[in-house]
Amino acid sequence: MVMAHHVMYTMELSFGDGMAREPLPLLQGTADVLILKALAWAPMHGYGIAIWIRQRANDDLAVEDAALYQTLHRLERKGWVESEWGVSDNNRRAKFYSIAKAGRRQLRSEVVELRRYFEALFRVLDTA
Repeated sequence: MVMAHHVMYTMELSFGDGMAREPLPLLQGTADVLILKALAWAPMHGYGIAIWIRQRANDDLAVEDAALYQTLHRLERKGWVESEWGVSDNNRRAKFYSIAKAGRRQLRSEVVELRRYFEALFRVLDTA
């Protein structure tokens, strides 16, 4: 199962008082599904992906730069993501990533698996 291994990805939890907790390790596959979801929305460069995830998570999730690019390269090697060079909004050369057909299939599969996992987890946690 994809979620059985811990990796170096982190998520940042922030609170209304501006205090942030120590980053928590994400389970392997979480960064994959977040990045694939971002790219299902639109092709983006790495920084754009990071911003998209952060905005959608109301700043509660953040994929660190190193983990982001390592994951993008791995997803590209698997054929789930494609890339090409282009020019960013600030007129700089940037690598733009897009989701491949295989990546869309993988995203659907991962979302189903994550939902099933967390539903089961909360069934246990919500037990009286």
